[in-house]
Amino acid sequence: MDDHIRFRHVSVAYAGKPALRDINLAIPRRQIFGIIGPANSGKTALLRCINRTIDFEPSARVTGELMIGDEDVLRTRNVYGLRRRVGMVFPLPVGLPLSIYENVAYAPRRAGLHDRRELDALVEQCLRSAMLWDEVKDRLDLLGTRLSGGQQQRLTLARALSHRPEILCLDEFSIAIDPVTTMKIEDVLLELKAQMTIVLATNLVQQARRLADRTAFLSAARLIEVGDTETIFTHPGERLTQRYVNGEFG
Repeated sequence: MDDHIRFRHVSVAYAGKPALRDINLAIPRRQIFGIIGPANSGKTALLRCINRTIDFEPSARVTGELMIGDEDVLRTRNVYGLRRRVGMVFPLPVGLPLSIYENVAYAPRRAGLHDRRELDALVEQCLRSAMLWDEVKDRLDLLGTRLSGGQQQRLTLARALSHRPEILCLDEFSIAIDPVTTMKIEDVLLELKAQMTIVLATNLVQQARRLADRTAFLSAARLIEVGDTETIFTHPGERLTQRYVNGEFG
């Protein structure tokens, strides 16, 4: 199995309070990797390490080694380049105060893409992948912040895809999206995994079961178990995992 991301003894603490404890984890290339666990289990901290948005938390202290291919993520000085490689979608939409078009075109422009035809094609492709194109194709000049919450979240997904990332991290991406649209985006994710590695943190355990090839279960900042998704849900090796996937706590 070709590992794309490797955590080696990674620990995170916020103001001294542990968020991750000694995580050792390998995430395969071009699969959907699910991360499940109750609130405050460490799911978001794990994702934020991958593209160094953990840096935005002044109280965070991170130790260990995190590799993407041959790059040491926690020690790289090219953080901007890293974030181009790793797209991130947060639980609630974070829209730029720009038009719908410019929300998606912003990152490619900064990366040096200025040909209008190429930009137009890329914007359309990303909006289609986010299941938003048909709703906004006639009003691309509208401020993105004028869209509904669910539309803004899909715009955030389109913006993450505009980087053409090799890794896409999704943190509770469907929290602001209706169930029908969520299912459509899930179908898109299943197609996208042929092009990129997708790391999906979700409180919806059945979403992980539908989408993920492998799943990790976190609890109280620790990695409890990781394995093939169907095994995690049907024959977990840990009693705590079984209790969680059966809905006994959350």
